[in-house]
Amino acid sequence: MTEKKLVLETVDEVIQKIVDLMLEKKALDIKVLDIRKLTTLTDYFIICSSESNPQTKAIADHVDDELRRVGVKPWHIEGYDYLKWVLLDYSNIVVHVFNEETRDYYGMERLWADAKITSFSESNE
Repeated sequence: MTEKKLVLETVDEVIQKIVDLMLEKKALDIKVLDIRKLTTLTDYFIICSSESNPQTKAIADHVDDELRRVGVKPWHIEGYDYLKWVLLDYSNIVVHVFNEETRDYYGMERLWADAKITSFSESNE
């Protein structure tokens, strides 16, 4: 029997897949910021926190690996050197995996407070 390949046809499906993948690795405080009306840099930021460097790497690797399996490849990845903040750039969606201290320091939600922000946790599933 052949495995059915998941097809992500809409941005909303890609966003939900990323959130689900983050939750599988126990990411904390997941937020999707819709910044389409605020900038032309990208359309969405997806932000989460981790409790350790190994968890940061696990979350980022899981998102990258699983999206590649369905044909969604990042344009750019950075932050693997120190694992304080790993960024996966999918052009219209930018994923930020922070350790808690770095996330507090940079305050992405404060910087983009005018964005429509949606929060996710295991209870949303």
